Amino acid sequence: MTEGEDVATRAIRVRLDGTASQGDIGALKKWLEREKPLEELVRDGDLRIQERAGTDEQGTDEHGRPMGAGIEILLLLSGAAAQSAFDIVYKQVGRGVKAWYENRRSVESGDPPDYDVDPVDLDER
Repeated sequence: MTEGEDVATRAIRVRLDGTASQGDIGALKKWLEREKPLEELVRDGDLRIQERAGTDEQGTDEHGRPMGAGIEILLLLSGAAAQSAFDIVYKQVGRGVKAWYENRRSVESGDPPDYDVDPVDLDER
């Protein structure tokens, strides 16, 4: 088997609502990169954290608020970790985003943007 062949990849998407600034996206990406379990996976090459143009979806969150900023963060988990560690990574991403949200609320004026964290089927993107 050649490198990259039959390598499983699973993804998690973090979207901030339309009130998010580019600074919010960059700060959240850096925050996630420093989360200990995620940082180790990035260092080992099993996790990539990317900023991407968001989907055109303009759905709403569980409270009926518009979602779908122009930029999203996509976390790509590959290799053996894609299957064995996905649930753990998904929970850690959720905790990391919540911690960033609470920190943002305490250090900056104004309300932080609402967020949505979802597993993504890469075949549908």
